[in-house]
Amino acid sequence: MSDADKYLYGDRSGMSNPLAQADWASKKQVWVPSERLGFEAGSVKEELGEECVVELSDSGKKVKINKDDIQKMNPPKFNKVEDMAELTCLNEASVLHNLKERYYSGLIYTYSGLFCVVVNPYKFLPIYSEEIINMYKGKKRHEMPPHIYAITDTAYRSMMQDREDQSILCTGESGAGKTENTKKVIQYLAYVASSFKSKKDQGELEKQLLQANPILEAFGNAKTVKNDNSSRFGKFIRINFDVNGYIVGANIETYLLEKSRAIRQAKEERSFHIFYYMLSGAGDKLRSELCLEDYSKYRFLSNGNVTIPGQQDKDMFSETMEAFQIMSIPEEERIGLLKVVSAVLQLGNMTFKKERHSDQASMPDDTAAQKVSHLLGINVTDFTRAILSPRIKVGRDYVQKAQTQEQAEFAVEALAKASYERMFRWLVMRINKALDKTKRQGASFIGILDIAGFEIFELNSFEQLCINYTNEKLQQLFNHTMFILEQEEYQREGIDWSFIDFGLDLQPCIDLIEKHSGPPGILSLLDEECWFPKATDKSFVEKVVQEQGTHPKFQKPKKLKDDADFCIIHYAGKVDYKADAWLMKNMDPLNECVATLLNQSTDKFTADLWRDVDRIVGLDKVAGMSDSMHGAFKSRKGMFRTVGQLYKEQLGNLMATLRNTNPNFVRCIIPNHEKKAGKLEPHLVLDQLRCNGVLEGIRICRQGFPNRIVFQEFRQRYEILTPNAIPKGFMDGKQACVLMIKALELDPNLYRIGQSKVFFRAGVLAHLEEERDMKITDVIICFQAWCRGYVARKAFAKRQQQLMAMKVIQRNLAAYLKLRNWQWWRLFTKVKPLLQVTRQEEEMVAKDEELQKVKERQLQAEEQLQQYETKQQQLNAEKLALQEQLQAETELCAEAEEMRARLASKKQELEEILHDFEARLEEEEDRVGQLHSERKNLMQNITDLEQQLDEEEAARQKLQMEKVTTDAKMKKIEDDMMVLDDQNNKLNKEKKLLEDRISEFTTNLAEEEEKSKSLQKLKNKHEAMITDLEERLRKEEKIRQELDKNRRKLEGDSTDLNDQISELQARIAELEAQLAKKEEELLAALAKIEEEAAAKNTAQKKIRELEAQISELQEDLELERQARQKADKMRRDLGEELEALKTELEDTLDSTAAQQELRSKRETEVAHLKKTLEDEAKAHEQLMADMRQKHNQAFDELNDQLEQAKRNKMSVEKSKQALESEWNEVQIELKTLTQGKSDSEHRRKKAESQLQELQVKYGESEQQRQEMADKMAKMQAELDNVNSLLTDAEGKNIKFSKDLSSVESQLQDAQELLQEETRQKLGISTRLRQQEDEQNNLRELLEEEEEGKRNVEKQVSSLQAQLADMKKKLDQETANLESAEEGRKRVQRDADSLQQQLEEKTAAYDKLEKTKTRLQQELDDLMVDQDNLRQVVSNLDRKQKKFDQMLAEEKNTSTRYAEERDKAEADAREKDTRALTLARELESMTDMKDEVDRANKLLKAEMDDLVSSKDDVGKSVHELERSKRAMEQQLEEMRVQLEELEDELQATEDAKLRLEVNMQAMKAQFDRDLQARDEQGEERRKQLVKQVCGMEVELEDERRQRSQALSSKKKLELDLGDLETQIDDANKGRDEAIKQLKRLQAQMKEQMRELEDLRMARDEAVNGAKETERKLKALEADALHYQEDLATAERLKRQIQAERDELQDEINNSNAKNSLQAEEKRRLEGRITQLEEDLEEELLNTEMVNERLKRTTLQMEQLTTELSAEHSNVQRLEGTRSQLDRQNKEMKLKLQELESTIKSKYKSNIASLEAKIAQLEEQLDIESKERQQASRLVRRTEKKLKEIMLQVDDERRNAEQYKDQADKTNNRMRQLKRQLEEAEEEVTRANAYRRKLQRDLEDVTESADAMNREVSSLKSKLRRGDVHLNIRRTIARTGLESDEDLDASTEVSEQAAE
Repeated sequence: MSDADKYLYGDRSGMSNPLAQADWASKKQVWVPSERLGFEAGSVKEELGEECVVELSDSGKKVKINKDDIQKMNPPKFNKVEDMAELTCLNEASVLHNLKERYYSGLIYTYSGLFCVVVNPYKFLPIYSEEIINMYKGKKRHEMPPHIYAITDTAYRSMMQDREDQSILCTGESGAGKTENTKKVIQYLAYVASSFKSKKDQGELEKQLLQANPILEAFGNAKTVKNDNSSRFGKFIRINFDVNGYIVGANIETYLLEKSRAIRQAKEERSFHIFYYMLSGAGDKLRSELCLEDYSKYRFLSNGNVTIPGQQDKDMFSETMEAFQIMSIPEEERIGLLKVVSAVLQLGNMTFKKERHSDQASMPDDTAAQKVSHLLGINVTDFTRAILSPRIKVGRDYVQKAQTQEQAEFAVEALAKASYERMFRWLVMRINKALDKTKRQGASFIGILDIAGFEIFELNSFEQLCINYTNEKLQQLFNHTMFILEQEEYQREGIDWSFIDFGLDLQPCIDLIEKHSGPPGILSLLDEECWFPKATDKSFVEKVVQEQGTHPKFQKPKKLKDDADFCIIHYAGKVDYKADAWLMKNMDPLNECVATLLNQSTDKFTADLWRDVDRIVGLDKVAGMSDSMHGAFKSRKGMFRTVGQLYKEQLGNLMATLRNTNPNFVRCIIPNHEKKAGKLEPHLVLDQLRCNGVLEGIRICRQGFPNRIVFQEFRQRYEILTPNAIPKGFMDGKQACVLMIKALELDPNLYRIGQSKVFFRAGVLAHLEEERDMKITDVIICFQAWCRGYVARKAFAKRQQQLMAMKVIQRNLAAYLKLRNWQWWRLFTKVKPLLQVTRQEEEMVAKDEELQKVKERQLQAEEQLQQYETKQQQLNAEKLALQEQLQAETELCAEAEEMRARLASKKQELEEILHDFEARLEEEEDRVGQLHSERKNLMQNITDLEQQLDEEEAARQKLQMEKVTTDAKMKKIEDDMMVLDDQNNKLNKEKKLLEDRISEFTTNLAEEEEKSKSLQKLKNKHEAMITDLEERLRKEEKIRQELDKNRRKLEGDSTDLNDQISELQARIAELEAQLAKKEEELLAALAKIEEEAAAKNTAQKKIRELEAQISELQEDLELERQARQKADKMRRDLGEELEALKTELEDTLDSTAAQQELRSKRETEVAHLKKTLEDEAKAHEQLMADMRQKHNQAFDELNDQLEQAKRNKMSVEKSKQALESEWNEVQIELKTLTQGKSDSEHRRKKAESQLQELQVKYGESEQQRQEMADKMAKMQAELDNVNSLLTDAEGKNIKFSKDLSSVESQLQDAQELLQEETRQKLGISTRLRQQEDEQNNLRELLEEEEEGKRNVEKQVSSLQAQLADMKKKLDQETANLESAEEGRKRVQRDADSLQQQLEEKTAAYDKLEKTKTRLQQELDDLMVDQDNLRQVVSNLDRKQKKFDQMLAEEKNTSTRYAEERDKAEADAREKDTRALTLARELESMTDMKDEVDRANKLLKAEMDDLVSSKDDVGKSVHELERSKRAMEQQLEEMRVQLEELEDELQATEDAKLRLEVNMQAMKAQFDRDLQARDEQGEERRKQLVKQVCGMEVELEDERRQRSQALSSKKKLELDLGDLETQIDDANKGRDEAIKQLKRLQAQMKEQMRELEDLRMARDEAVNGAKETERKLKALEADALHYQEDLATAERLKRQIQAERDELQDEINNSNAKNSLQAEEKRRLEGRITQLEEDLEEELLNTEMVNERLKRTTLQMEQLTTELSAEHSNVQRLEGTRSQLDRQNKEMKLKLQELESTIKSKYKSNIASLEAKIAQLEEQLDIESKERQQASRLVRRTEKKLKEIMLQVDDERRNAEQYKDQADKTNNRMRQLKRQLEEAEEEVTRANAYRRKLQRDLEDVTESADAMNREVSSLKSKLRRGDVHLNIRRTIARTGLESDEDLDASTEVSEQAAE
C-alpha cells in the first residue's frame, strides 16, 4: 500500500472483524458521556428503573447513569464509514467516534450526507499530487474515497453535464484549513479545466488565477494564536468556464476585512503580512522612497518583529512582487500600494499632547506627519490642521473645531483603517480586472466561498453578529438543498412522505436580525439609531429589547449587564452579545477634511482610492451635536451607507448567486488548539460540529429514512432471519424484500420500500444486525453441538471395541494358562506342525488352477495389445496430418508478422509526416501571433468604449446567467425528449440497417468510380500548378528564416527563465527546512502559553456561570410549572391509553387455551404493576413530607440570614455616616496643610502603605470567597441528592411554587441591597479619585509656592502636633474601613448562599426537564409496547400456522423416511444380487482349484513315495522346510523386483506428465504470443485509422493535394485489407491448430488409459485400487483441461465480439467521413461474417466440450462402482499371489519391451515436433529480417518522394492560409462592429432606463418634500403645545432635525438610488 492509499483508503483489515462483531452482539454496548473524552464506550449490565448500571470498557468501572444520557452504539461494520449518513444510529457520540477513528488512521476527509467534513491534520499529506488529481478526474463520488478533489470534480462534471452553475462553501474556525482547501479546489480546477495539457504549458489565465492567492494572503492574512496564516476576511472566488469547460476568467468578492488589525494586535500576534514583508524585503532604494524604518519604531506594530517559523519575510516579499508581475500590475501601481502601506505605519507614529491650560490637542513633533504627507502627496500644514482643528459645517457656515487628544488619536486610527481597507478593495478590483481580460464569454461558473464559521466567544460583538448571521443564511441554504434532494430521492423511489422544508426552521432567527419592519430587526434598529445624534449603545439596546423582547429567538442575557446586553438563540446555540461601540462600528466615521485632502492629492493612486469622499460618515455626526448645530447630519451630495447595510446587501447578492447554483458543502474542523498532529479534543470537535451545522444535518436526516439498502444487499445479508419466507426459484428483488419484511414483522412506520432500495428509520438496521448475530450464534452453537456429539460417539464406539478386545484377550490368556500344563495339549502342539503335509497338496492343486486362469488372461491381454497397436498406428497417421496443418499455420503467422512490420514502418512514416505538419503549424501560429498584435493596436480604440460599458455588461451578464439557467432547464427537458426519440429511432434503425447496407454498397461503388475519374483530372491540373507555386516557395522561405531567428531568441529567453525557476525552487526547499525547525520551537512555546491561558479561562468561566444562573432561575421556574402541568396531563393520557390497551387486548385475544394463559399472565403483570405503582406513590408521598420539612428548615435559615444581612446593612450605614463626618474634618485639615510639601509627601507614602494593606486584605477576602465557593460546591452535591428526591414528587409542585414566590421577593430585596452596596462602593471609589486629583493640584500649587517655603518651616513644630492627631484619626478610619469590609464580606456570603439556592433550583429544573423527556420516551415505549402486544397476538396466530407447517413437515419427513426405507430395501436386493455373483465367482474359483489339483498329481505321487519311506520321514520334512524357505526367499526377491519395477514405472509416468506439462506451457505461451500480437496489430490498426481520419480532414481543406494523398491512402487500405485477411486466416489456422492439439491430447490421454488398463490386467492382484485412483486423478485433470479450454474459447469469443464491435464503429466513422472507404467496409463486413461463423464453430465446440464433460462424469461414476468391486477382488485374490510370481517375470519382460517401444515412439514424436518448431522459428526470423530490409528501402524512397511533395504542399497551404486569415480578420472586424452597435444600443436603452429612474426619483423627492412640510407643521404644533405629551416624548429625538436635515435625507435617497 502506497502512502497516498494509506491516507485515502486507510487500513480496512479491521472493518469486518468477526471478533468485534461477536463482542458487539454479546454485549449491549452504548456510549456514556465523559468529561474527559466526550463519550466513553460501555456495556449495559442491568437496568434500575430510570437508571442503568454501565460497565466502562476501558477502565472496567461500573457507573450508574440516567437512561436519557445514554446513546446507542453502531455495529462494528460501520466503523470508519466514509459517509456518516449511512450510520444506523445517528447521534453525537457515533459521529464523534467515526471522525476520531478516521482521523487517527490518517483519513482527514469524511462525508456526512451533503457535507464533506475536513479535520486539520497539522502535517503534510501526500494526497494532493497530480497523480491523485488524475485518480479523481471524471470519477463519481461513491467510486473514490472522500476528498476535496471528489467534491470539486462532482461540481465540475455536473456543471458540464447539466449546464448549471456550481458553488463550494468552505466554512470553519480560524486554523481549521479553509484557505488551504480553497487553494486545493483552485489547483484542481486549474489542472482539469486548463486548455493546456501539461502543467509546464499552463496558460497565462491559469497562472494568474493561482497567483492571485499569494497576493490576497499577503494583504489579507495574518498570524494569530490559532493559525500562522489566518485569512482575516471572507472571499467568494467565482471561476468562469466556457462551453467546452475551459477557464475563461475569474472574479473575487471579499467580506468583513478585519481592518482593526492594521492598528493593534493581541499578544504574540502579527498585523497583516505585507507590513513585515515590506520592512524585511525592500531594497535600499525602495526603503528610502517609502521612508521605511525599523520594526520597533512603529507603534501600530504592537509586538515588534514577530516571525513565523519556517518562513522568511524577505523571500515572501519577492514572491509577492513576482505575483504582481504575473498579474500584469504595473510598477507605478505597486509602488502606490506600498506607499499606502508605509503611510498606515507612519500614521501610528503621530503623537499628540494635551495643552496645559486647555483640552485642545497639539502635535509637538510633526516628522511622522511630514512622512505621511510625502507618501500620500498632500500638504503637511493642511494635513495637521485637518486633524487638530477640522472644519465642521454648522448650519450653512463652516467652523473650525479644536480636537482633544483622544479625538485626534481616534481620527488618525480611523484614517489608517480606512486607507488600508480602501487599498485592499482596490487591490481586489485590480485582480478581478486582470482575471477578466479574456473576451471569451463564460457559459457557467463555479463559486468557492471561504468564510469564517459560527463563532461563540466570551465577549461577542458586532463582527460576531455579522458572521453568525451569514452562517444562519448558509445553514438555511443547506437545509433547503437537503430538503430538495431528499424530496427528489423519495419521489424517484415512489415513497409517500410528508415533506418538511427544514430551511424554514431558521427563518425566525434571520428575521430577528435582518427584518426591515413589523417589528424591525437588530440591524435595521442599529441603522435607525445611527441617524439620531443623541443615540447611544444603551438606547440601542433598550430599543432592541422594546421591539424584539417577545421574539421566540430573543432573550434577555443571563450574564451580568457588564458582560452582555442581549441574547439570540441561533441554530448552534445561545449567544450573548455586548453592544459596546456598535454605533461607531456601524457608521465607521472619518475626518472629512482629511478625506477631501486625500481626494485632492497630487499622487494619482491615493486620489483614485479616495474618489467616493461624498459617501463617508463624518466625525461630526458621531460627536453628539447640540440642537443649535443644525445640519449636523447633512452630507454634501449623498447619503452615507452604514456597514450593516453594505454587508446586508453583499450577503443578499451572495445568497442570490448561491441559490441559483448547485451548492457543495465543506466543513473544516480544528482538532486541537496546540497545532499537534494526531491529537483530537472531543469537546472542541463537538462544539464545531454543532456550530458548522453537521449535527443539524443529522437531525434532519433522523426525521426521514436515513438508512438505505439496495434490494440485493438486503436480501443477501438478512435472508438468514427469514429462512422460509422466500420460495425456491427466481424472484424479483423487490418482491423478495417485501416477503422478508413481512416475515420480520416490522412496524410499517419504520420502513419504506422504493423502486430499487429499502429505506429504514434510524436504529432499525442496528436492531436487524443484533437479530442476525443472534441467529448466526444459534446456528454455530447447533453446529458445534452436532460436531461434539459426533466426536463423542466415535470415541465411545472406540472404547467399546477396546473393551471387547480386552475381554477376548483375557479369555484367551485364561484358556492358555489352563491348557499349558496339560499333557495332551503339549502332544497336540508337537503333532500340529506334522499335519501340514496333507494341506500342501491341496494348496498346490489350487495354485495350478490359478496358473491356468492367469495364462488365459495373459492371452486376452496380448490380443488387446495388438488391437491397441493398430489404433496407435491410426493415431500416428492423424498426428502427421495435424503436424502438416501446424506448419501451414506457422507460415500464415509469419506472413501476418511481416504485414505487421510493414504497418509499423508505415505508422512511423505517418508520424514523421505528422511532426512536420505540427512544426509548420507552430510557424503559422507565430505568424498569427504577429497578426494578433497588429489587431490589438486596432482594438485599443474599442477597449476605451468597452471600459465605459463594463457596468452595463455586468447587468447584461446577470440576465444572461438567468437565461442560461432557464436554457439549461429547457435543455434538460429537450434531452429527455431526445433520449426517448433516440430510443425509438434506434429500434427503427436496427430494422432498416440490413436493408440499407446492400443499397449503400451498390451506390458507394458507383460514386467511388466517378470520384476516381474526377481525381485523375484534378491531378493533371495540380501538376500544372506546381510550377507556378515553386517561385512563391522561394519568397516564403526567406520569411520563414526570419521567423526562425525570432523563435531561437525566444527559446533562449525561456531557458534563462527555467534556470531562474530552478534556483528559486532550491531556495524554497531550504526555507521550508528552516520553517519546519522554527515551527517545532513555536509549538513548544505555544503549548505552554495555551495551558496557562486555558487555566485562566476555566476560572473565569466558572465565575461567570455562577453569576449567570441567578438571572435564569426566574424564567426557568415558570417553565417548570408549565412542565409539571404537562406531565400531569401526560400521565392522565397514559392511564387512559393503558385502559384502552386493556380493552383492545381483551377484544383481540382468541378463545384458544394458549391465548387464555397469555391473557391471565398479562393480567397478573398488570396487577403487579398497579401494586408497584401504588407502593411508589406512597413512597413519593413520604418523601414529599420529608422534603417539605427540610425545605421549611432551609427557608427559616434563609430568613435568619436575611435579617442578619439587614442588621449588617444598618451598621454599615452608621459607620458610613461616621466616616463621612470624619472625612469632612480631614478635608478641612488638608486645606491648612497645602503649604507644606514635605508633609504632603509623607502623607502620600503613608496612604500608599495603607493601600497596600488594603490590597492584602482584599486578597484575603478573595481567598475566603474561594473557600466559600468550595463550600458551595459541596452544598451543590448535597442539593443534587435532594433534587433527585424532588423529581419523584410531581403532584405536590403547586404548593412549592407558592413558597418559591416568597423566596423570589426576598431575593429581590437581597439584590436591591447588593445594588445599594455596589453604589456605595462606586461612590467611595469616585471620592478616592477626587482626592488623587486634588493631590495632583496640590503638587502644582506647591511648585508655585516654593518662595513661601521659609515661612512654612517656622510653623513645622506646631503642624507636627496636629499631624500626630491626624495619624490617630487615620487609624480610626482604617478600623472603620475594616469593619465595613467585614460587613461587605457578610453580604457577599449571603449573596453566595442565595446563588447556591438558585443553582439548586436550576439543577432541579434541569432534572424536571429530563423527567419530562423521559416521560415522553416512556409514552413512546408504551405505544411500542401496545404495538408489541398486537404483534404478540398476531405472533400466536402465526405460531399456530407454523405449528401446522411443522405438522406438514413432519408428514413430509415421514414420507421421506418411507422412501429411504424403500431405497434401503432396494440396496439390500442389490447386495443379494452381488452375493449371488460372488457365489458364482467362488464356484469358478473352485473349478480352477480342481484344474490345479489335476496338474499337481505328479507331485502327489512323489509325496506318496516320500511318505512310504518312513525312515526318511524326518529328512523329507527337513528338506521340504528347506525348499519352503528357498521358495519364500525367491518370493521376497520377486517382490523386491516388483517394487523396483513399479518405481521405474512411476518415474516414467512422472517424466511423461512433465512432458505433457511442458507441452501445455508451450501451447499457452504460443497462444499468449498470438494474442499479444493480435492486440498489438489491432492497436496499430486503430492508430493508423485515427491518423488516416486526421489526414482526411487536412486533405479536405487542401484539395489540390488530394490525388496524391488518395493514392497513398488506397495503398494503405489495400495493405490493411491484406493484413486483415491474413489475420483472419491466421486466427482460423490458430483455432484449427488448437482443435487439433486438443484432439491429440485426447488421443494421448486415451492411449495412457489403455496402458493403465494393461497394467491393471497385469497387476489385478496387487495394484487394482491404486490404478483406479490414478484414473480418477487423470479424469479430474482432463476435466480441468476441458474447463480451461472452455474458458479460452469464451475469451476468444469475447475478443472476436469486441473486434466485431470495433470494426463496426470504424466502418460507421469511415462512412461519415469519406465514401472512399467503402471497399474497406465490404472487406470488414466479410470478415465479420467469417467471425460470426467462427463464433458459431466456437459455440459448437463448447457444446462438444460440455458433452465430453458429461461423458467424463459418467465414466467417473462407473469407475467408482468398479473401485468397490476391485476392492472385493483384491481381498479374494491375495491368497493366489505367491504362485503367480513366475508368470509375473514373463509379463514384466513383455511390459518392459512395450514401455521401451512406447517411450521410443513418444520421444521420436516429441523430438520431431520440437525440431519443426525450431525450424519454423528460424524461418520466421529470416523472413522478418528480409521484410525489414525491404521495408527500409521502401521507406527511404517514399521519404524522398514525400519531402518533395510536402515542400510543394507547404507552399500551396501557406498561400491559402494567408487568404483564409485575411478573410477571417475581415469577418472578425465585421462581427466586432456589430457587437459595438449592439452595445451602443444597449447603452441607449440603459440611459433611457436611468432617465425613467431619475423621473421616478424626482416624483419621490416631491412626495418627500410634502411629507417634510407636514412634519414641520407638526413640529410647530408641538412647540405650541397642542399635541399630547406622549407624542412629544416620541418625537423628541426626531425633533432635533431641521428642514435642511430632511432635504439631506431626500438627497441621500437619490444618491442611494443612483
